[in-house]
Amino acid sequence: MSLVDHLPVLVVIIPLMAGPLCVLVERPLAAWGLALAAAWLSFAAAVALAAQVNGTGVISYELGGWAPPWGIEYRIDTLGSYVLLIVTGIAALVMVAAKESVASEVPEAKVARFYAALMLAFAGLVGIVATGDAFNVFVFLEISSLASYALISMGRDRRALTSAFDYLVMGTIGATFILIGIGFLYMMTGTLNMQDLAARLPEVWDTRTVRAGFAFLTVGIGLKLAMFPLHLWLPNAYTYAPSVVTAFLAATATKVAVYVLLRFMLDIFGIDFALGRMPFEYILLPVGVIGILSASLVAIYQVEVKRLLAYSSIAQIGYMLLGIGLASTTGVTGAILHLFNHALMKGALFLALAAIAYRLRSTSLQDLTGLGRRMPWTMFAIVIGGLSLIGVPATVGFVSKWYLVLAALEQGLWPVALLILLGSLLAVVYVWKLVEAAYLTEPRDDVAVQEAPLSMLIPLWVLVIANVYFGVNTEVSVGLARQAAAVLTGGAG
Repeated sequence: MSLVDHLPVLVVIIPLMAGPLCVLVERPLAAWGLALAAAWLSFAAAVALAAQVNGTGVISYELGGWAPPWGIEYRIDTLGSYVLLIVTGIAALVMVAAKESVASEVPEAKVARFYAALMLAFAGLVGIVATGDAFNVFVFLEISSLASYALISMGRDRRALTSAFDYLVMGTIGATFILIGIGFLYMMTGTLNMQDLAARLPEVWDTRTVRAGFAFLTVGIGLKLAMFPLHLWLPNAYTYAPSVVTAFLAATATKVAVYVLLRFMLDIFGIDFALGRMPFEYILLPVGVIGILSASLVAIYQVEVKRLLAYSSIAQIGYMLLGIGLASTTGVTGAILHLFNHALMKGALFLALAAIAYRLRSTSLQDLTGLGRRMPWTMFAIVIGGLSLIGVPATVGFVSKWYLVLAALEQGLWPVALLILLGSLLAVVYVWKLVEAAYLTEPRDDVAVQEAPLSMLIPLWVLVIANVYFGVNTEVSVGLARQAAAVLTGGAG
């Protein structure tokens, strides 16, 4: 077998091995170099896998040569390759910006361990997407979660410790629910292989054990993806974590959790069970709408920009849940598209905040006054990211919201379409607060500020350009999302 044949496992092993190596090298610069190389190698592997899936179809990799369902299978399909590209691409760009940001926010003695934890969090997220085994999803989820708790606790503010503890408690409850749900499915089917589970579950759909397993999985995954009202851990975690951690987790962790929801609910249980026999769509639609409106309203009143964008993330997760709840190919296409587009938006916005924190040691709204003149490239990046959040045409935010509105109108749910537009109007209010502070307020005379270093601006602007490019040229993103949605829904609606 050639190296290419091992790509499904290499994409996970590279960052997983880089983690301990970062601790061994000890020196901050060497640890950063190792983490950077691992992230870019994983991204290269993900690009090769996406090309392979596009050319030859689903990739199945037998771990240790044991054929599934007896052995563990790594399985990359269209949806998996799509999410792998997002996670590895964001990680590669964040690692470029990390050198300066981490040096300014994390004590030098902890830097090597910081990069080790970041690599483990990254490996866990990639593993969740690559594996075709339900129990392995739980294992990789715990690897990424445990590393994330450690990363959040390294923030400068002492409140980072309590934020990490809150996340640990909520995350542990979520992981326990997921494990119980998987245990119930194994009890009824005798298999953990996802494809085998999907084939065997229809025979036992009507048992209370399977229904209970579905309920446990729904709540557990809901906690991990910060679904309203299970989102209480997220605002503090994003606010007090080191800036690089916030940028990485905001653009990847919740997206992978949405992927897990799609994989379990629509692929393993199937759309007929999840959105037919079980009243899941009647939960997702109201939860999605309430999440969009309530989190957007709370975001308007925030004075700390990281917290403002954290609540905005909860609202954006609402859009994805709404798309899944519409239970049609167009709706799920919109949800998958928003998963990709939101990663680009939040990656750009939080990297811009990392640049501001690097110069000002603060991301408070009052400290952004007049920053449009002093950090023009960084603030203009925030403006474009904000326009994308609103859903202005020629940005990625418009494309996914267009599909969600279309899906709602297809089913005659015009009130839902209006609520999606209302969510965008609320986004105008909180994005305007940032623009007003940066461009329409006089700069403070007591603070001398320079533009961010080039090593932070380059990855930031790569994401900003991607926000516009994929908003204008939608062929690749929409094509892959529609293809994945058609498989998940069986062409429903």
